Amino acid sequence: MGIKRSGFLNTLSGRFLLLTVAFVMLAEVLIFVPSIARFREDYLLLRLEKAQIASLALLATDGMISAELEAELLSNAGVLNVVLWRDQIRQLILSSPMTEEISATYDLRTATPLYLLRDALVVLVDSHDHVVRVIGNPVQQAGSLIEVTMPTAPLRQAMIEYGLRILVLSALISAVTATLLFLAARRLLVQPIRRVVDHMALYADAPEDARRVIKPTSQVVELREAEDALLSLQTQMTGALRQKERLAQLGSAVAKISHDLRNILTTAQLFADRIERSADPAVARIAPKLVGSITRAVSLCESTLAFGKAEEPPPRLSRVALGPLIEEVIEAEALGERDGVTCLVDVPIGMTLRADSEQLYRILANLMRNAMQALEATGKDGVIEVSGGETDAEWWIKVGDTGPGLPARARDHLFTAFQGGTRKGGSGLGLAIAFELVRGHGGRLDLLRSDEAGTEFMIHLPKKDGLTDTID
Repeated sequence: MGIKRSGFLNTLSGRFLLLTVAFVMLAEVLIFVPSIARFREDYLLLRLEKAQIASLALLATDGMISAELEAELLSNAGVLNVVLWRDQIRQLILSSPMTEEISATYDLRTATPLYLLRDALVVLVDSHDHVVRVIGNPVQQAGSLIEVTMPTAPLRQAMIEYGLRILVLSALISAVTATLLFLAARRLLVQPIRRVVDHMALYADAPEDARRVIKPTSQVVELREAEDALLSLQTQMTGALRQKERLAQLGSAVAKISHDLRNILTTAQLFADRIERSADPAVARIAPKLVGSITRAVSLCESTLAFGKAEEPPPRLSRVALGPLIEEVIEAEALGERDGVTCLVDVPIGMTLRADSEQLYRILANLMRNAMQALEATGKDGVIEVSGGETDAEWWIKVGDTGPGLPARARDHLFTAFQGGTRKGGSGLGLAIAFELVRGHGGRLDLLRSDEAGTEFMIHLPKKDGLTDTID
């Protein structure tokens, strides 16, 4: 049995790989934004530190430096102007011409993480070059504060280069992590699951072969439980198939024997009928018992042949008038002609139900025949009552009698062939056949009661056919 395989992305391995890459990249993105904000803050602090160092060169010479040296100091610091506050006095230490006005001021002394994140994203999104003022604390307590003006283009370029390095590194980490997790998941999960699936497919090809039963080996608790459950199921199924095969062979042999035995008994029955007309009083007394025994044996052979079929054909459902069908069973079984047996029928006039008329006839015949035999066993007068009705969900038929009730042994195996006989010498095939036929209709056959007041069975036939909500 082959298993249809789709593309790699539709497999458990493929989807696990995609999810791993997606989650790792998501984690990297969540790390990237704070990292880029931290890089911008470090970049600005470095500009302030370099600007302070440049201002110290001016202070060391008492402001006596050339314009070229001042420009070089500002260029090395990466700023346009440096202002140092010392002794509550604002001093313009280094300066150069500015071509545009200051567009924004950033005070690193009071900046919160949220503002740092926001400002970093603003710099990345805005591609225009602006001049901004940056304020911070001087190092080594060289003043109360230091502020610089600087262009944003170099800052944005440095942030982009840093971001690209982070992204490349993140992609590499994601690929390595995803590969390792993929290989681990494939080793620990996918391959054991595939092994279970392959065992199921292999077992399905030959379920009677005990060598194909799975042997649990997984170290993962959940997979081991699945393998143990599959082992139990396969073991039970293999045993059931073997038993079914043996029973099928036995049933075939019994059917052949019953067929030949029925023919022999039928011939014997003809001779017994002649003996019954004998003038010899002794023979006349023995003959009815002989005829009865042969008749029961023929009936058992016929029931065995009927039950021994490979399977009952599926019911051919049609509308069946229940009242006339019950009357037909009563007439065919001669129930109305039995001395001391009264048949009562309580079925609504015109009631119809959906069933296989032939199979429903056999169901009712078996139940009513059992009821009649139960009454005859008592040797007393009795009643067989058949009633019917319906609800929104089902049709129901009750078959009851006023006999002595079922033996305890019969109740334990009521619908099991050759074990659920309701009378001494009975085979139990009647109830087993009726039960199977009712189940074939999607219904059920229940024993409502069985006591000294009698026995009552109830047939449930659903109005739903299992495919549609209602039956037309």
